[in-house]
Amino acid sequence: MSSDGRIGVTESAATRSGRLTVYFGAAPGVGKTYAMLDEAHRRQDRGTDVVVGLVETHGRAGTAAQLEGLEQVPRRTLTYQGRPFTELDVDAVLRRAPRVAMIDELAHTNVPGSRNEKRWQDVEELLDAGIDIVTTVNVQHLESLNDDVHGITGVRQRETVPDRVVRDADQIQLIDLPPQALRRRLAHGNVYRAEQIDASLSSYFRIGNLTALRELALLWLADRVDDALTTYRRDERIETPWPARERIVVAVTGGPEGETLIRRGARIAQRAAGSELLAVHVLATDGLPSAPPAAIAAQRALVESLGGVFDTVVGEDVASAVVDVARAVNATMIVVGVSRRSRWREALSESYGVEIARLAENIDVHLMTHEGARGGRRSRTRVAPLSGRRTTSGWLLGLVGPAVLTAVLHALRETLGLPSDIALFLALTVAVALVGGRWPSIVAAVVGFLTLNFFFTPPTGRFTIADPENALALAVFLLVAIAVASVVDLAGKRTAQAFRARAEASALAAVSRSVLSGQDTAQAIVDRLGETFTLTAVSLLERTGDRGPWRALATSGDHPVLDPEDAQTVVPIDEQRVLALCGRVLPASDRRVLEAFASQAGVVLEQRRLRAQADQARALQQAESTRNALLAAVSHDLRTPLAMIRTAVDGLSSADVELAPEDSEILVSTISTAAARLERLIDNLLDLSRVQTGSVRPVLQHVSLDEIVPLAAEGFEGAAVAVDVPETLPLVTTDPGLLERVLANVLSNAVRHSPPGSPVRVSAAAVGAEVVVRVVDTGRGIPDDAKDHMFEPFQRLGDSSPDGLGLGLAVAQGLATAVGATVAAEDTPGGGLTIVITVPTGDAVAAEHGAGTDPTDPESAVDDQAGQDVAS
Repeated sequence: MSSDGRIGVTESAATRSGRLTVYFGAAPGVGKTYAMLDEAHRRQDRGTDVVVGLVETHGRAGTAAQLEGLEQVPRRTLTYQGRPFTELDVDAVLRRAPRVAMIDELAHTNVPGSRNEKRWQDVEELLDAGIDIVTTVNVQHLESLNDDVHGITGVRQRETVPDRVVRDADQIQLIDLPPQALRRRLAHGNVYRAEQIDASLSSYFRIGNLTALRELALLWLADRVDDALTTYRRDERIETPWPARERIVVAVTGGPEGETLIRRGARIAQRAAGSELLAVHVLATDGLPSAPPAAIAAQRALVESLGGVFDTVVGEDVASAVVDVARAVNATMIVVGVSRRSRWREALSESYGVEIARLAENIDVHLMTHEGARGGRRSRTRVAPLSGRRTTSGWLLGLVGPAVLTAVLHALRETLGLPSDIALFLALTVAVALVGGRWPSIVAAVVGFLTLNFFFTPPTGRFTIADPENALALAVFLLVAIAVASVVDLAGKRTAQAFRARAEASALAAVSRSVLSGQDTAQAIVDRLGETFTLTAVSLLERTGDRGPWRALATSGDHPVLDPEDAQTVVPIDEQRVLALCGRVLPASDRRVLEAFASQAGVVLEQRRLRAQADQARALQQAESTRNALLAAVSHDLRTPLAMIRTAVDGLSSADVELAPEDSEILVSTISTAAARLERLIDNLLDLSRVQTGSVRPVLQHVSLDEIVPLAAEGFEGAAVAVDVPETLPLVTTDPGLLERVLANVLSNAVRHSPPGSPVRVSAAAVGAEVVVRVVDTGRGIPDDAKDHMFEPFQRLGDSSPDGLGLGLAVAQGLATAVGATVAAEDTPGGGLTIVITVPTGDAVAAEHGAGTDPTDPESAVDDQAGQDVAS
């Protein structure tokens, strides 16, 4: 025992965190475990203390051979549902305290009773103890890709690992194998047992599935590498873009040319696999004109539909803001439209495209023409808030301008008089005011006053004025110049305030549109807040009490804080919720917008709470309705057969009455009939509960319908059911037992409602990739408006017969859905009801429901441990 009381952990290991190495693959069988054990041998040969914590060989001889010569920590044996299972013994590994431990299948679910629920939690505990871990994981087990993998393969992975566990690994090693090579390994029996090979080759391990999974793995790993590159460039303060991946930044203004630019940028991005598209709209104080919110929203939707990201940033200079964003994301190209300004305006100042090209340096700039180029129509010219560059220019003009003008006027002394001199100096002062604002123009006015006095007002060469009229003229000049400077400066401030208000309104409108369009999530709020104020991280935090721990409801950006005390700006929403902002200290002028964002976040959270309460109330109402229907049914439909059985039993057991043999037979028959009825009712209730809880696990097989339909029709008396199912029908992929229950329930409903002597007809025919089974009765049928409710539980729809709870069709539809079939109702020509059951042929159902006990499920084939049983 070490001095710190930790069993088996050396002092050096306890003072550091272990390093995590992940062997990452696209599918089972690519060789991750083999490569991991090969690494164990290499480290052991170098003298490193290596143990095998847990490795699953799955009967593969090559993997088992790799274990020879390696120390294996004994596993922990647990009993679950009467069966023994073995799991990783975390305590044993901690006591052994190796330098490196090899632990297979990071996403595995442990047997109940284990130290942790998931194996990745075991691994994190060992890492905290200072033990280096080498492990394996497949791309289909990443939580963020679960839906994508299901869409590709049809297999819903039950065991997943959070992305951050793998993404935060110190090293990720890709183990890759081409799809054809992996299929050859599978066919040679190097992956699964012989009885699983055919099913796996024809389902999960198809060429298309493996190619798509391989691409997913490569793209996910490329994103992780890109994050590491971004971190390195930030830490090393490298601002020059590195063209490691094509990133296209499109500068959009909300004008009509925006959609053309976005589509062009998307086409450029599609030329290289893994490229990214980013559209940037700058809310500027001295840049692009305002755009209708609907236009910005339409362009945002277009970008997102093309797989890109739309960002809104605030910047004093549009060109600089666009280039800064491009450098921050390591962009390789900027797409910008040709200016819509007229030629004379471009002669006065650079267009945004030209300025972006000048500032971009190592980033390519694609200057694209469009229909609105050179249109000559733009929003009216505005006086913008003064940038540092304009202020500097104003001071230079205010100080140098009077000297230059004095030299010019001195050369024209014989031509111009004092009134002209005063007018020209006044014009210079106004020019300085327009360029540099109040103080440069006041200085220019004072300098002009002194210059006029000294050089141009008699007596010249002295600061005296002989003529009172000239003194009045100079005084008026000074006052007018100062007044003009003040008016121009006030107009600039008002313009700045107007532009800022417009930017704030645009940002808040974007948030409101997100909520109104259905994106009423807290994530949308924090994302928009980070975009608007160019913050590095935003967190929406909540706690249950005044001193309770904070938890994050939504975060955005890198390294978001989980405590308001660690944030640079905190905006309260209510007593239990705050917005925590990082990246820069926001000025007080931004508080109004921040409070509006906070109010919007409060509305979103309140909507979420009310929606959750409504869902809960709806569920309670449905449960209450079901309970009442069930109680009503129990009070009649279940008690009736019980009463019949009780009466018959009392008659048979009575000592006071001596029954004739035929009477005894009638009573025994009554007991049998009532017991069968009661059994059907209970079976339907149990089936309904299985369907509603999602515990139905179909075992999919290739079977023929001419084997299933006769079995479903056996329980009906006489010629109540006429079956016409050809033997030449293609095989269907289904669970034969569950499909038989579907047919039996539908037939029972049809027989009960058919007139005496009119049999129910069952026919089947192949239609495309499906087999359609039609159950036809000639009863009274049901109206069209009732067809939408006939498959709901406890729906009798006017049926007054004493048999049944109204569950048969509800159970039939639930079981049919579980096996990939569909059930629908049609009118029978001439009267009656026809139930149409559609069953897919081939492997369609296997592709959709492979996550059950389907032998084509790679996880059930890979993992024979209890974790699969637990997950199912």
